[in-house]
Amino acid sequence: MQDVEGLLKKAEKPGKEALKLHPYYKGKIQITAKCVVRNMDDFAIWYTPGVAKPCLEIKEDKNKVYEHTNKGNFVAVISDGTRVLGLGDIGPEAGLPVMEGKALLFKFLGGVDAVPIMLDTKDEEKFIETVKLLQPSFGGINLEDIAQPKCFRILNRLRKEMEIPVWHDDQQGTAAIILAGLINAVKLVDKKLEDVKIVFFGSGAANIRAAHIVIEAGATPENIIMVDSKGIINRDRKDLEKKYPEKWELALKTNKNNIKGGPEVAFNGADVVVGASKPGPGTIKKEWIKLMAKNPIVFPCANPVPEIWPWEAKESGAVVIATGRSDFPNQVNNSLGFPGIFRGALDVRAKTITDGMCIAAAKALAKHAEQKGITPEYIIPAMDEWEVFPKEAVAVALKAIEEGVARITYTEKELYEMAEKKIKAARDSVKLLMENKLIPPAPDDL
Repeated sequence: MQDVEGLLKKAEKPGKEALKLHPYYKGKIQITAKCVVRNMDDFAIWYTPGVAKPCLEIKEDKNKVYEHTNKGNFVAVISDGTRVLGLGDIGPEAGLPVMEGKALLFKFLGGVDAVPIMLDTKDEEKFIETVKLLQPSFGGINLEDIAQPKCFRILNRLRKEMEIPVWHDDQQGTAAIILAGLINAVKLVDKKLEDVKIVFFGSGAANIRAAHIVIEAGATPENIIMVDSKGIINRDRKDLEKKYPEKWELALKTNKNNIKGGPEVAFNGADVVVGASKPGPGTIKKEWIKLMAKNPIVFPCANPVPEIWPWEAKESGAVVIATGRSDFPNQVNNSLGFPGIFRGALDVRAKTITDGMCIAAAKALAKHAEQKGITPEYIIPAMDEWEVFPKEAVAVALKAIEEGVARITYTEKELYEMAEKKIKAARDSVKLLMENKLIPPAPDDL
């Protein structure tokens, strides 16, 4: 018997601690120097009059900005707060703690200097124009927590109209990690990606893009069933054609037999269910999992609470279970993706982040876990396996070079050494600040 009360207390603990530690530290990131300040005379180099010389070099050759500034390692984490985690439209101020957390993960796991930027507008055109105006300062843009369907249009426009990589983590990032988990999950149950019936429970930005990435990686589109709040997506759902063209595209591509109905119909005989829908518990019901095929795989990935608690999924017969939370095994979480993916993209000054680069990242993650030995409770690396991030960065950078979207090229060895050095330096700097109490210790009375 599961100690349900104990498991629930464990699941509630991060939220309780967050309410104490956020006001204690008043934020999670800060700006520190990366150059020497030997004495006050050095400011004549870093600022006026010395700084005029690099400014003039950049004026003559815009690409010199990458040599003279930190642009090549700056990423803007940008959101309007319209779809934050599983909390919905909570506004830009309320979304800032999430974006700060994202920036911390960028630095600690990928050695990337990320800046959280919340935009106080829901106007699509204003959002697009504002992000474009920021381009001179950043090497990449990470869009975050933007409601659909405008998130698709914003991403598509910005990718076409900007010269630096722009991605929406809730689309490409989530998709890459779901794929990484699925690669090893199907191996564990002795099935093949091209053969399994996959139900994407929830048809928001995450699962729509995940379906595309999984198909590109080898899944058979006819074997895929998409489910939204109105039921199974099928070719008779004319309500989708104009309002949700991304859903309609999948309606035409998936669900070979044009099945209709609710979740219980979709789950029947399914090998895999990937949830990215309304937070639970109880969004996915135990009886639905019992309808699935032998050795079912269930990824209830809603945040902050999965659609079904992992222990309930296991009691219902699920063999491999993954969630979006770090306090359960198999965290299918974007934090395994964006730090390493951006590290690789930035290191070769990629013009964009392609689906191929995301698939390369997913395969690198899956391979790392497989080499360590996969089990039902270990199908994907954990965040504390820091050595996976330089490997992921290298895979992404090499794919960017292969696909012709890299502006500069390096050997595999050079890429690994660069990524490892930057990531290790970021982690060591946090350790040094903690050891010297420049980051105060966390209080004992949590």
